[in-house]
Amino acid sequence: EADTTQAHVANARALAEKIDRFQTEPDAWFDDVLIAEMIGLAKQTGDVTRTPLDLGVASYEQGNFWTDHFGGLYVFRDVEHPAVIAMGDKPDGLPVGDVFARDEPNGIATFLEVNGLVEPVIRARGVNGATILRQKMDFILVDAAANQGEDMGQMSARDLRRLAHRMGPDLPEEFQALAALVRWAENNGKWPRITSRHPAYFYTLRARPDHPDRDLVNQLLAELAPMDFRQLFICHKQAFYAAYAGWPKRKKEYVAEFLHRDYMANKAGARAALFGRRTAAAQVPNVSPRKSDLIDQVGPWGAIRRR
Repeated sequence: EADTTQAHVANARALAEKIDRFQTEPDAWFDDVLIAEMIGLAKQTGDVTRTPLDLGVASYEQGNFWTDHFGGLYVFRDVEHPAVIAMGDKPDGLPVGDVFARDEPNGIATFLEVNGLVEPVIRARGVNGATILRQKMDFILVDAAANQGEDMGQMSARDLRRLAHRMGPDLPEEFQALAALVRWAENNGKWPRITSRHPAYFYTLRARPDHPDRDLVNQLLAELAPMDFRQLFICHKQAFYAAYAGWPKRKKEYVAEFLHRDYMANKAGARAALFGRRTAAAQVPNVSPRKSDLIDQVGPWGAIRRR
Protein backbone atom coordinates (compact mmCIF):
# COMPACT_ATOMS: atom_id res chain seq x y z
CA GLU A 1 0.00 0.00 0.00
CA ALA A 2 1.36 3.43 -0.96
CA ASP A 3 2.45 5.86 1.75
CA THR A 4 4.98 8.63 2.21
CA THR A 5 8.39 8.03 3.70
CA GLN A 6 7.15 9.56 6.97
CA ALA A 7 3.80 7.69 7.04
CA HIS A 8 1.80 10.80 6.16
CA VAL A 9 -1.07 8.80 4.65
CA ALA A 10 -1.39 6.58 7.72
CA ASN A 11 -1.35 9.64 9.96
CA ALA A 12 -3.97 11.28 7.77
CA ARG A 13 -6.25 8.29 8.25
CA ALA A 14 -5.76 8.48 12.01
CA LEU A 15 -6.50 12.21 11.88
CA ALA A 16 -9.68 11.57 9.88
CA GLU A 17 -10.87 9.08 12.50
CA LYS A 18 -10.27 11.59 15.30
CA ILE A 19 -12.05 14.34 13.35
CA ASP A 20 -15.00 12.00 12.95
CA ARG A 21 -15.03 11.38 16.71
CA PHE A 22 -14.76 15.13 17.34
CA GLN A 23 -17.80 15.79 15.15
CA THR A 24 -20.00 12.94 16.37
CA GLU A 25 -19.26 12.29 20.05
CA PRO A 26 -21.35 14.50 22.40
CA ASP A 27 -18.54 15.65 24.73
CA ALA A 28 -15.71 15.75 22.17
CA TRP A 29 -15.71 19.56 22.21
CA PHE A 30 -14.42 19.40 25.77
CA ASP A 31 -11.92 16.56 25.21
CA ASP A 32 -8.60 18.41 25.48
CA VAL A 33 -6.61 15.21 24.84
CA LEU A 34 -8.49 14.46 21.60
CA ILE A 35 -8.04 18.04 20.42
CA ALA A 36 -4.32 17.94 21.21
CA GLU A 37 -3.93 14.66 19.31
CA MET A 38 -5.72 16.15 16.30
CA ILE A 39 -3.44 19.19 16.32
CA GLY A 40 -0.35 16.98 16.60
CA LEU A 41 -1.43 14.74 13.71
CA ALA A 42 -2.31 17.76 11.57
CA LYS A 43 1.24 19.05 12.04
CA GLN A 44 2.61 15.67 10.90
CA THR A 45 0.40 15.07 7.87
CA GLY A 46 0.80 18.45 6.21
CA ASP A 47 0.13 18.42 2.45
CA VAL A 48 0.53 14.82 1.28
CA THR A 49 0.43 15.98 -2.36
CA ARG A 50 3.83 17.61 -1.83
CA THR A 51 5.37 14.67 0.00
CA PRO A 52 7.20 11.80 -1.80
CA LEU A 53 5.44 8.44 -1.72
CA ASP A 54 6.99 5.24 -0.47
CA LEU A 55 5.41 2.33 -2.37
CA GLY A 56 5.25 -0.85 -0.36
CA VAL A 57 6.36 -4.11 -1.93
CA ALA A 58 3.45 -6.32 -2.99
CA SER A 59 3.81 -9.88 -4.20
CA TYR A 60 1.32 -11.98 -6.18
CA GLU A 61 1.42 -15.60 -7.25
CA GLN A 62 0.17 -16.82 -10.62
CA GLY A 63 -0.11 -20.59 -10.74
CA ASN A 64 -0.79 -21.02 -14.47
CA PHE A 65 0.85 -18.63 -16.92
CA TRP A 66 2.68 -18.05 -20.21
CA THR A 67 6.19 -16.69 -20.55
CA ASP A 68 8.20 -15.91 -23.66
CA HIS A 69 11.33 -17.47 -22.17
CA PHE A 70 12.79 -20.48 -24.04
CA GLY A 71 10.74 -19.65 -27.13
CA GLY A 72 7.48 -19.61 -25.19
CA LEU A 73 6.38 -21.75 -22.24
CA TYR A 74 2.90 -22.51 -20.96
CA VAL A 75 3.24 -23.39 -17.29
CA PHE A 76 0.33 -25.15 -15.61
CA ARG A 77 0.94 -25.70 -11.90
CA ASP A 78 -2.54 -25.23 -10.41
CA VAL A 79 -4.15 -28.21 -12.13
CA GLU A 80 -4.59 -31.81 -11.05
CA HIS A 81 -1.88 -33.02 -13.43
CA PRO A 82 0.73 -30.22 -13.78
CA ALA A 83 2.78 -29.81 -16.94
CA VAL A 84 4.77 -27.37 -19.04
CA ILE A 85 4.17 -27.02 -22.78
CA ALA A 86 7.10 -25.61 -24.75
CA MET A 87 6.63 -23.84 -28.06
CA GLY A 88 10.40 -23.85 -28.58
CA ASP A 89 13.03 -26.32 -27.42
CA LYS A 90 12.13 -28.28 -24.30
CA PRO A 91 14.12 -26.88 -21.36
CA ASP A 92 15.80 -29.28 -18.95
CA GLY A 93 15.52 -29.38 -15.19
CA LEU A 94 12.04 -27.93 -14.75
CA PRO A 95 10.42 -28.86 -11.40
CA VAL A 96 7.34 -30.40 -13.01
CA GLY A 97 6.44 -33.94 -13.93
CA ASP A 98 5.60 -33.54 -17.62
CA VAL A 99 7.13 -31.26 -20.23
CA PHE A 100 5.65 -31.45 -23.73
CA ALA A 101 7.06 -29.96 -26.91
CA ARG A 102 4.94 -28.50 -29.68
CA ASP A 103 5.56 -31.60 -31.78
CA GLU A 104 4.06 -33.89 -29.11
CA PRO A 105 0.35 -33.38 -29.79
CA ASN A 106 -0.69 -36.64 -28.15
CA GLY A 107 0.87 -35.64 -24.84
CA ILE A 108 -0.62 -32.13 -25.03
CA ALA A 109 -4.05 -33.51 -25.90
CA THR A 110 -3.95 -35.95 -23.00
CA PHE A 111 -2.91 -33.16 -20.63
CA LEU A 112 -5.80 -30.96 -21.77
CA GLU A 113 -8.29 -33.81 -21.47
CA VAL A 114 -7.34 -35.19 -18.05
CA ASN A 115 -7.41 -31.69 -16.55
CA GLY A 116 -10.78 -30.85 -18.11
CA LEU A 117 -9.48 -27.74 -19.85
CA VAL A 118 -11.13 -28.01 -23.28
CA GLU A 119 -14.33 -28.88 -25.08
CA PRO A 120 -15.06 -29.54 -28.78
CA VAL A 121 -16.26 -26.53 -30.76
CA ILE A 122 -18.98 -28.65 -32.35
CA ARG A 123 -20.54 -29.07 -28.89
CA ALA A 124 -20.17 -25.41 -27.96
CA ARG A 125 -23.11 -24.33 -25.85
CA GLY A 126 -25.20 -21.42 -27.04
CA VAL A 127 -23.43 -21.00 -30.38
CA ASN A 128 -23.45 -22.63 -33.80
CA GLY A 129 -20.31 -24.75 -33.71
CA ALA A 130 -20.62 -25.66 -37.38
CA THR A 131 -20.53 -21.97 -38.35
CA ILE A 132 -17.34 -21.44 -36.37
CA LEU A 133 -15.74 -24.45 -38.05
CA ARG A 134 -16.77 -23.14 -41.48
CA GLN A 135 -15.00 -19.88 -40.72
CA LYS A 136 -11.90 -21.77 -39.67
CA MET A 137 -12.09 -23.61 -43.00
CA ASP A 138 -12.10 -20.25 -44.81
CA PHE A 139 -9.00 -19.16 -42.89
CA ILE A 140 -7.21 -22.40 -43.77
CA LEU A 141 -8.26 -22.06 -47.41
CA VAL A 142 -6.93 -18.50 -47.65
CA ASP A 143 -3.63 -19.57 -46.11
CA ALA A 144 -3.21 -22.47 -48.52
CA ALA A 145 -4.23 -20.43 -51.56
CA ALA A 146 -1.94 -17.52 -50.68
CA ASN A 147 1.04 -19.81 -50.17
CA GLN A 148 0.41 -21.49 -53.54
CA GLY A 149 -0.01 -18.20 -55.38
CA GLU A 150 -3.66 -18.88 -56.26
CA ASP A 151 -5.85 -16.08 -57.58
CA MET A 152 -8.34 -15.44 -54.77
CA GLY A 153 -10.42 -12.86 -56.63
CA GLN A 154 -12.13 -10.40 -54.28
CA MET A 155 -12.18 -13.12 -51.61
CA SER A 156 -15.95 -12.98 -51.20
CA ALA A 157 -17.79 -16.04 -49.91
CA ARG A 158 -18.53 -17.05 -53.51
CA ASP A 159 -14.89 -16.58 -54.53
CA LEU A 160 -13.74 -18.76 -51.65
CA ARG A 161 -16.18 -21.54 -52.58
CA ARG A 162 -14.91 -21.49 -56.17
CA LEU A 163 -11.35 -21.49 -54.91
CA ALA A 164 -12.00 -24.52 -52.70
CA HIS A 165 -13.57 -26.37 -55.64
CA ARG A 166 -10.63 -25.50 -57.89
CA MET A 167 -7.98 -26.60 -55.37
CA GLY A 168 -9.85 -29.83 -54.63
CA PRO A 169 -7.40 -32.54 -53.55
CA ASP A 170 -4.70 -29.95 -52.91
CA LEU A 171 -6.63 -28.58 -49.94
CA PRO A 172 -4.87 -29.10 -46.59
CA GLU A 173 -5.78 -32.00 -44.31
CA GLU A 174 -7.07 -29.52 -41.76
CA PHE A 175 -9.63 -28.21 -44.26
CA GLN A 176 -10.78 -31.69 -45.25
CA ALA A 177 -11.21 -32.82 -41.64
CA LEU A 178 -13.20 -29.76 -40.57
CA ALA A 179 -15.39 -30.13 -43.65
CA ALA A 180 -16.16 -33.71 -42.63
CA LEU A 181 -17.03 -32.56 -39.12
CA VAL A 182 -19.38 -29.90 -40.51
CA ARG A 183 -21.06 -32.50 -42.75
CA TRP A 184 -21.60 -34.70 -39.70
CA ALA A 185 -23.11 -31.82 -37.74
CA GLU A 186 -25.35 -30.42 -40.47
CA ASN A 187 -26.17 -33.33 -42.77
CA ASN A 188 -25.90 -36.45 -40.59
CA GLY A 189 -22.69 -37.38 -42.36
CA LYS A 190 -20.24 -40.01 -41.22
CA TRP A 191 -18.54 -39.28 -37.90
CA PRO A 192 -14.94 -38.25 -38.69
CA ARG A 193 -12.29 -39.74 -36.46
CA ILE A 194 -9.93 -36.86 -35.74
CA THR A 195 -7.29 -38.05 -33.31
CA SER A 196 -4.76 -35.90 -31.52
CA ARG A 197 -2.17 -36.76 -34.18
CA HIS A 198 -4.32 -35.25 -36.92
CA PRO A 199 -3.23 -31.70 -37.91
CA ALA A 200 -6.85 -30.51 -37.59
CA TYR A 201 -7.23 -31.72 -34.02
CA PHE A 202 -6.57 -28.49 -32.13
CA TYR A 203 -8.76 -26.53 -34.57
CA THR A 204 -11.73 -28.50 -33.23
CA LEU A 205 -11.27 -27.37 -29.62
CA ARG A 206 -11.80 -24.37 -27.41
CA ALA A 207 -11.19 -23.81 -23.71
CA ARG A 208 -14.03 -24.62 -21.35
CA PRO A 209 -15.84 -21.28 -20.87
CA ASP A 210 -16.24 -21.81 -17.12
CA HIS A 211 -12.56 -22.51 -16.45
CA PRO A 212 -10.67 -19.67 -14.69
CA ASP A 213 -7.69 -20.10 -17.04
CA ARG A 214 -9.70 -20.23 -20.25
CA ASP A 215 -7.84 -17.25 -21.75
CA LEU A 216 -4.51 -19.01 -21.24
CA VAL A 217 -5.85 -22.27 -22.71
CA ASN A 218 -7.30 -20.46 -25.74
CA GLN A 219 -3.93 -18.75 -26.22
CA LEU A 220 -2.26 -22.17 -26.24
CA LEU A 221 -4.80 -23.51 -28.75
CA ALA A 222 -4.21 -20.45 -30.95
CA GLU A 223 -0.52 -21.33 -31.21
CA LEU A 224 -1.34 -24.96 -31.92
CA ALA A 225 -3.79 -23.97 -34.68
CA PRO A 226 -1.99 -21.00 -36.28
CA MET A 227 -3.99 -20.82 -39.52
CA ASP A 228 -6.96 -19.63 -37.45
CA PHE A 229 -5.68 -16.06 -37.59
CA ARG A 230 -8.73 -14.65 -35.79
CA GLN A 231 -8.11 -16.66 -32.63
CA LEU A 232 -4.40 -15.91 -32.90
CA PHE A 233 -5.16 -12.18 -33.11
CA ILE A 234 -7.56 -12.25 -30.17
CA CYS A 235 -5.62 -14.56 -27.87
CA HIS A 236 -1.95 -14.02 -28.70
CA LYS A 237 -1.10 -10.65 -30.27
CA GLN A 238 2.65 -11.28 -30.10
CA ALA A 239 2.41 -14.49 -32.11
CA PHE A 240 -0.09 -12.92 -34.51
CA TYR A 241 2.14 -10.00 -35.50
CA ALA A 242 5.16 -12.27 -35.81
CA ALA A 243 3.20 -14.47 -38.22
CA TYR A 244 1.63 -11.51 -40.04
CA ALA A 245 5.04 -10.14 -40.98
CA GLY A 246 5.75 -13.23 -43.07
CA TRP A 247 2.39 -13.62 -44.85
CA PRO A 248 1.88 -12.94 -48.57
CA LYS A 249 0.32 -9.58 -49.41
CA ARG A 250 -3.03 -11.06 -50.46
CA LYS A 251 -3.42 -12.89 -47.17
CA LYS A 252 -2.52 -9.75 -45.23
CA GLU A 253 -5.24 -7.87 -47.11
CA TYR A 254 -7.84 -10.55 -46.43
CA VAL A 255 -6.94 -10.81 -42.74
CA ALA A 256 -6.99 -7.04 -42.18
CA GLU A 257 -10.35 -6.68 -43.91
CA PHE A 258 -11.89 -9.63 -42.08
CA LEU A 259 -10.75 -8.50 -38.65
CA HIS A 260 -11.95 -4.95 -39.31
CA ARG A 261 -15.34 -6.08 -40.56
CA ASP A 262 -16.13 -9.10 -38.38
CA TYR A 263 -14.20 -8.59 -35.16
CA MET A 264 -13.31 -4.96 -34.46
CA ALA A 265 -16.91 -3.81 -34.93
CA ASN A 266 -18.11 -5.99 -32.03
CA LYS A 267 -15.23 -7.40 -30.01
CA ALA A 268 -17.29 -8.48 -27.01
CA GLY A 269 -19.88 -10.23 -29.14
CA ALA A 270 -17.25 -12.01 -31.21
CA ARG A 271 -15.42 -13.23 -28.11
CA ALA A 272 -18.64 -14.50 -26.56
CA ALA A 273 -19.58 -16.33 -29.76
CA LEU A 274 -16.17 -17.96 -30.13
CA PHE A 275 -15.20 -18.70 -26.55
CA GLY A 276 -18.48 -18.59 -24.64
CA ARG A 277 -19.48 -16.64 -21.58
CA ARG A 278 -18.34 -17.45 -18.06
CA THR A 279 -21.79 -18.84 -17.25
CA ALA A 280 -21.99 -20.96 -20.40
CA ALA A 281 -21.61 -24.21 -18.44
CA ALA A 282 -25.15 -23.82 -17.12
CA GLN A 283 -26.71 -23.66 -20.60
CA VAL A 284 -28.18 -26.59 -22.48
CA PRO A 285 -26.09 -28.01 -25.37
CA ASN A 286 -27.59 -27.33 -28.79
CA VAL A 287 -27.03 -30.78 -30.31
CA SER A 288 -29.33 -33.67 -31.12
CA PRO A 289 -29.48 -36.67 -28.74
CA ARG A 290 -28.01 -39.02 -31.34
CA LYS A 291 -24.92 -36.89 -31.88
CA SER A 292 -24.49 -36.21 -28.18
CA ASP A 293 -24.61 -39.92 -27.40
CA LEU A 294 -22.03 -40.65 -30.09
CA ILE A 295 -19.62 -38.04 -28.79
CA ASP A 296 -20.10 -39.22 -25.22
CA GLN A 297 -19.14 -42.74 -26.30
CA VAL A 298 -16.07 -42.01 -28.42
CA GLY A 299 -15.02 -38.57 -27.17
CA PRO A 300 -14.97 -35.36 -29.19
CA TRP A 301 -12.00 -36.49 -31.27
CA GLY A 302 -11.89 -40.26 -30.85
CA ALA A 303 -9.88 -42.23 -28.36
CA ILE A 304 -6.65 -40.64 -27.17
CA ARG A 305 -3.66 -42.86 -26.69
CA ARG A 306 -2.09 -42.41 -23.32
CA ARG A 307 1.61 -42.63 -22.88
